[in-house]
Amino acid sequence: MDINFNKNEDHNKLKLSDLKRRLAKVKLGGGKSRIEKHHAKGKMTARERIDYLLDKDTQSIEIGAFAGEDMYEEHGGCPSGGVVVKVGYVKGKQCVVVANDATVKAGAWFPITGKKNLRAQEISIENRLPIIYLVDSAGVYLPMQDEIFPDKEHFGRIFRNNAVMSSMGITQIAAVMGSCVAGGAYLPIMSDEALIVDKTGSIFLAGSYLVKAAIGESIDNETLGGATTHSEISGVTDYKAKDDKDALDKIKNIVDKIGDFDKAGFNRVEAKKPAENPDDIFGLLPTSRSDQYDMLEIIKRLVDDSEFEQYKEGYGQTILTGYARIDGWAVGIVANQRKVVKTKKGEMQFGGVIYSDSADKATRFIANCNQKKIPLVFLQDVTGFMVGSKSEHGGIIKDGAKMVNAVSNSVVPKFTIVIGNSYGAGNYAMCGKAYDPRLIVAWPSAELAVMSGNSAAKVLLQIEKASLEKSGKPVDAEKEQELFDKIKQRYDDQISPYYAAARLWTDAIINPLDTRKWISMGIEAANHAPIEKKFNMGVLQV
Repeated sequence: MDINFNKNEDHNKLKLSDLKRRLAKVKLGGGKSRIEKHHAKGKMTARERIDYLLDKDTQSIEIGAFAGEDMYEEHGGCPSGGVVVKVGYVKGKQCVVVANDATVKAGAWFPITGKKNLRAQEISIENRLPIIYLVDSAGVYLPMQDEIFPDKEHFGRIFRNNAVMSSMGITQIAAVMGSCVAGGAYLPIMSDEALIVDKTGSIFLAGSYLVKAAIGESIDNETLGGATTHSEISGVTDYKAKDDKDALDKIKNIVDKIGDFDKAGFNRVEAKKPAENPDDIFGLLPTSRSDQYDMLEIIKRLVDDSEFEQYKEGYGQTILTGYARIDGWAVGIVANQRKVVKTKKGEMQFGGVIYSDSADKATRFIANCNQKKIPLVFLQDVTGFMVGSKSEHGGIIKDGAKMVNAVSNSVVPKFTIVIGNSYGAGNYAMCGKAYDPRLIVAWPSAELAVMSGNSAAKVLLQIEKASLEKSGKPVDAEKEQELFDKIKQRYDDQISPYYAAARLWTDAIINPLDTRKWISMGIEAANHAPIEKKFNMGVLQV
């Protein structure tokens, strides 16, 4: 291996170590002392509940582990958005599991908590997966109620989805394993089946203090809305469990009886490992996001037997398109080529930039995959579309619009991996979050923004400099550099993959070596939902 490979490997493995360190911190939720208090009440933590529920020695993926990262410091923080979401297997059936983390503000709902719950329901709806709610929440976080309560994508949308999902035949099971208060009380009862844990679970629209204040009635919470009340008097819940494990065992028994599902019919054969060593990825990815590398070498380390059948190999070379298999599943791959390429006309094209011919090729390939019912995988490392008079005169906007149209109207499931840059309209054309990928994840090397930190800082610096000079404050070279560094630092913080993951612009930041697992489990989930629409690009198909 050459010296650059070794430097790249050291750099990228340090980033991976940082990811593992951050994940370990996040998994502590509200901290060790709060976990101990939780255990003292005879309760399992959210993560312990999920681990017990999911089948042993099976794979799972966690959605939104970094949700809320560094977002609510003035309120004491909100690790993982105060809720843990995983896709895994219960009695061999793939399910979505949502568990409130009561070690974080007693499981109260922050704005990002609502967004994350809605994302979990979206995954369930798109893939027709059963969803299990492990409820332990004090309800809306009142200091921020205006940001979580009334709008279309706020708290109430959860219950609307409960109703819609039930009408779609998507199984919803809820276990009340702690507090379940006010509007939040509707979630378990709008599920198909509801369980409650004796002594620790409670459900009521208003607790004893509020009841006393509102109507003058004196009553304790257990009598008001405990397990015995709702299992034997009101009939609100369907099962009473003696403790957390008993409740989770009952859920396993319920899931075990669910019938088989209609399949979408995606092609799968026996899986093969990549022939090329996946560990090489760490040495192939350059330390700088502006450096060139061959994306084809990355693909060879992600796909079965390292076999990639290129479509239009010699045309539109700044995008690679082709067929492969990942863990046995047939996939169509659309990837940004990150090395400078030379066209047949002798012209040089920059890696990571989408040109007219690249967009045209990608559009045609996406249409082919839709016709053949082949899931699409987008590997992003894109700086945007080519600019300048030559590109404009050549119709880059029209060709780019066709590609965006094809991505938008695609009916096969799409999966997006942000490997490096994800800038501007390139993010859109390569199936960014706004274009409904079933799953979108980032590697630690990813950057998401309108443009690179360096480019954005130069633009913002000119605006800031002009403003200062207009107000009679000349900017010398030293002051200019100071301003540039300050602007770039602020912008660089925002293009970090952790900034994006905190806001759920991506579902996760993952170890590159877990990419095959995420895509495979994603396609398996998508196979639960037969394709009901036909691919149609509308007026732009010509």
